[in-house]
Amino acid sequence: MSNATRILTACAIALLVSACASQIDEGVVREAGSPGFLWGVWHGFVFPFAWIGSLFSPDIAVYAVPNNGGWYDFGFFIGITVLGGGSFFGSKKKSKG
Repeated sequence: MSNATRILTACAIALLVSACASQIDEGVVREAGSPGFLWGVWHGFVFPFAWIGSLFSPDIAVYAVPNNGGWYDFGFFIGITVLGGGSFFGSKKKSKG
């Protein structure tokens, strides 16, 4: 399979999976002091542990709701990316020699 085909397939799968996403209920109101960027970074760092814990306990969540929106999401993304080593951006091509 060519590189372009793999990228298109990955994008198609991501689009299909993202179509299943839902927004939080409008009844959930943001409060003053809702988790922001730094809490998002922290929750991104501890995501693997929180996810494993959430499999065994319904009281453990991997994502804070309500939060302050985009900045929390960005921090969460940064936390997961840094913990994962940014493997997508740091990958190296194999040399043919």
